[in-house]
Amino acid sequence: MSSTPGIAPARQFRNLLESEQLEFICEAHNGLSAKIVQEAGFEGIWASGLSISAQFGVRDNNEASWTQVLDNLEFMSDAVTVPILLDGDTGYGNFNNMQRLVRKLEQRRIAAVCIEDKLFPKTNSFIKGDAQPMADIQEFCGKIKAGKDAQTDSDFCIIARVEAFICGWGLAEALRRAEAYRQAGADGILIHSALSVPDEILAFKQEWSNRCPVVIVPTKYYATPTDVFRQHGFSMVIWANHMLRTAVAAMQKTARTLKEQQHLLSIEDKVAPVSEIFRLQNAAELQDAEDRYLPRGAENTSAIVLAASRGEELRELTEHQPKTMVKIQGTPILARIVDAYNAVGIKDITVVRGYKKEAVTLPNLTYLDNDDFADTGELDSLDKAMRARKGVAKDLIISYGDVLFNTYIPQALCQEKEDFVVFVDSDWQNQSSYARLGGFAECTLPNSRKAFNAKIYLQQLGNLAPQESIHGVWMGFLKVSPAGTVHLQAILAEMVADPANRKAGIPVLLQELLKRQLSVRVLYTVGHWLDINSLDDVVQAGNF
Repeated sequence: MSSTPGIAPARQFRNLLESEQLEFICEAHNGLSAKIVQEAGFEGIWASGLSISAQFGVRDNNEASWTQVLDNLEFMSDAVTVPILLDGDTGYGNFNNMQRLVRKLEQRRIAAVCIEDKLFPKTNSFIKGDAQPMADIQEFCGKIKAGKDAQTDSDFCIIARVEAFICGWGLAEALRRAEAYRQAGADGILIHSALSVPDEILAFKQEWSNRCPVVIVPTKYYATPTDVFRQHGFSMVIWANHMLRTAVAAMQKTARTLKEQQHLLSIEDKVAPVSEIFRLQNAAELQDAEDRYLPRGAENTSAIVLAASRGEELRELTEHQPKTMVKIQGTPILARIVDAYNAVGIKDITVVRGYKKEAVTLPNLTYLDNDDFADTGELDSLDKAMRARKGVAKDLIISYGDVLFNTYIPQALCQEKEDFVVFVDSDWQNQSSYARLGGFAECTLPNSRKAFNAKIYLQQLGNLAPQESIHGVWMGFLKVSPAGTVHLQAILAEMVADPANRKAGIPVLLQELLKRQLSVRVLYTVGHWLDINSLDDVVQAGNF
């Protein structure tokens, strides 16, 4: 059954309830979760009493007032276009409270309400359910009639939730109550059970037949195949509290990680970006927010990825493709690099190809070929790329085609305005990649609290530094400003003209910048990158 835009929520819900096929609605507890449920494709929402009370931080015992629930529902209704069925507990009082509730729900375009035949204040059905008293049948029928008399939209639905199984009264009582509620005007029956098997609800449905729609909540008997519900002719299944429970598990994990590690680097790439929250909020000021929270100047930053070499250390993996196209859990290394750049707004990416260049064909990239890759080094590839982009007035990030990195790396580089900026990993004792990447960095200050607000600069780079002067290892990233690009192109032209530099790498270029007394700003990090330089690295990259 598909809901149609423009149709009133109450009509949409009645269409679902009376559909000839089994329909599904999912729990939400606030505007954000409601929008997520709708975007997932659900055509209806269960505003769970348990979940709404839990997100308030109170018990599911009517501790949140019905007006507080109503305020919460208003945000949910504003966030979505699909119908909402409220878990209305016992109706928050007697027939009079029920009438006012229905009127207020209709004002907020809530499509339906479900009330249960227990006493106010209610207790959650899964907490000592067999010890909970049930409402008087006639009193509960009066509540249903009052609600139906109060509604102004004939499509507004009242679902009567039968708690006979929960309270230990058995099938006969469940049927007796359901029939009384149907005759009182209930539009559907929700039959509830706390068993881990569906025996009670199946027995009820067999005896009930098709007198009116029957709704179920298979939270306890979750292992039952959904086709069983279809075969027995149930009308609607409610996934009752799983959005909240998922969110709780994720928040607990994140909170523990923050408490233990005392920094954001370990979680930032594992949580939704701030921009996604803005999108879900329908924020009109989204562009302004992106300017505030995304890297400054990312849209004016380009990248050059040096990926011309084979990567012989990976042996047969690079027999028919360069290292940059080796797949990590089904995704080429280069694609992961491009995704990280794209995530912070860097779309202008040039890739320098060489070995098996025909295998490097990812879309939306600019390719430049170094056909002399076998006899030249990184400086030659970079010089070719720089010549091709001459006159482009953008910040530039230079990196390798075999180094994975978290989005924090380009994000931080984009925020720096100095002409030359590099990243240094201060946890150099645990890095095995420094030899290939150019080795040890000696800086003006080591990575420490004292250096947190200080501007730190590179003093020396190489593999021969004494251990006491080592402050970290260069990670293979160089950010260059438009003004710095002018210097870089001139220096490169001189260096590649010297045969001694024919196979030189970027570290030699950095050393030349220092010789010419050009400042190279240092940003420190601890981890959050991986150089794929061995078969073991390929395996490790699967968990990066």
